[in-house]
Amino acid sequence: MTQKKLQEDVVVARTYSYRHEAEIGRSMLEANGVDAMIVADDLGGMQPALGADTRVKLCVKREDEDAAKKLLE
Repeated sequence: MTQKKLQEDVVVARTYSYRHEAEIGRSMLEANGVDAMIVADDLGGMQPALGADTRVKLCVKREDEDAAKKLLE
């Protein structure tokens, strides 16, 4: 899959201030059959201060966007 295709097929379902919040959201989505991934600029959680000025994004496939947002409400 090309980078452009991936960007078109993946959307941000929700943003969080902290990685652990996004991890909880991802676990909930995956428990309900929705594949999800976390996008954060924090060295995989090793250096959270690196992402201090950015939000942690919880991303899903475009086709799962509505279901994911409903589950995360």
